[in-house]
Amino acid sequence: MAHRLLLILLSLALLFELGLTGGAFFAREFSLHQFGVGQTPDTAFLGYIVAWLLLFVSLVCGLALWQVQQRTPDYATLCYLLGFWWIGIGIGIYVAFGKPDNLLLDSAKGLLLVILTNRARASRR
Repeated sequence: MAHRLLLILLSLALLFELGLTGGAFFAREFSLHQFGVGQTPDTAFLGYIVAWLLLFVSLVCGLALWQVQQRTPDYATLCYLLGFWWIGIGIGIYVAFGKPDNLLLDSAKGLLLVILTNRARASRR
């Protein structure tokens, strides 16, 4: 059961990350506006850098999803990496900018990923 929930969570996270990545690459002004940032040459450059970072996270998430589907022994490494990454992002944005929605969305997603990975590994033993 934990394995199936892990696959579902990773699939949803991948779709969400790909959506953010597409927005950051192809609708940069709209994406910046969603975060309350106006477009200047500096923010456009920063948006481009963030788009590549989001693409990297999407690729890692896709690789983790593939490894979980294939039940490779090392799938937990990427799942834990992503989980702690999202926990850190949620807490960091909350502390630095006071946005509780990111704390709930990213940190809850990361915590759920860590818990499900741990349960899936325990059920394999």
